[in-house]
Amino acid sequence: MPNSNAKLHSNHRGGREASRRELVSRSLQSAQHCLENQDFGTAYAHYLLVLNLAPELKTTVKETFQFTLFKWAEELDSLARIQDLFNCYEQALELYPNDEVICNSMGEHLFRMGFRDEAAGYFHKAVKLNPDFADAKENFYRVANWLVERWHFIMLNDAKRNLTYLKAIENAVHSGSKSVLDIGTGTGILSMFAKKVGASFVYACELSKTMYELARDVVAANNLEREIKLLHLRSLDIEIPKHIPERVSLVVTETVDAGLFGEGIVESLIHAWEHLLLQPK
Repeated sequence: MPNSNAKLHSNHRGGREASRRELVSRSLQSAQHCLENQDFGTAYAHYLLVLNLAPELKTTVKETFQFTLFKWAEELDSLARIQDLFNCYEQALELYPNDEVICNSMGEHLFRMGFRDEAAGYFHKAVKLNPDFADAKENFYRVANWLVERWHFIMLNDAKRNLTYLKAIENAVHSGSKSVLDIGTGTGILSMFAKKVGASFVYACELSKTMYELARDVVAANNLEREIKLLHLRSLDIEIPKHIPERVSLVVTETVDAGLFGEGIVESLIHAWEHLLLQPK
């Protein structure tokens, strides 16, 4: 009996495997037929089924799947079926989470729809996955030009101004302010100043996804990724001890453009003073 049962189970598994292969084969044929007839939506659905049933075929069908996805996305875009478009890209990125071509294409759709910060995130990921991907690099720099205000470049190249900030932070740290919070860190320059002059603990928050990713790259390039804790948050959303372990002794910021009024920096500084900054005894 045991041998008989084992044989039955083996035959059952063999039958299921044969059925799976047959369904995968038919779905691939149907997908190809749909592509020939430019029925990209149905072809996309068939490829989803194939890749879920036979993940071992991911490499084999990758280029054809990408082509089908992009063509179907163009149709959805033209029909203003935006949520369906995003759903397709989410499904594709679940199957190919490290595919720079899909990430870049998703970013292009987001950029055209006006979601520039989100687009920058996908372009940045594509460049990270493949630093030689010229289209993704061009797209990232293009969207960065939209997101990074011109005054920021001027400030970064203002040596006199930066030296003044450095000396002010140095004076504060040497006077006993050993923990620092940088609000709206941008490229992370003030945080790096704080670490350079001897601050023991440095935290930096940045709301813009693009600037947050840029700060991460700049900090890492200066070998300070273990020394500066970067938070993709508004300062108003920082909680103790969830995000930082305790109140800091110094708050720095260079948010002095029109954002002073438009982004609520005054409110942020008041919040920092009341909730995040050590109070004088």
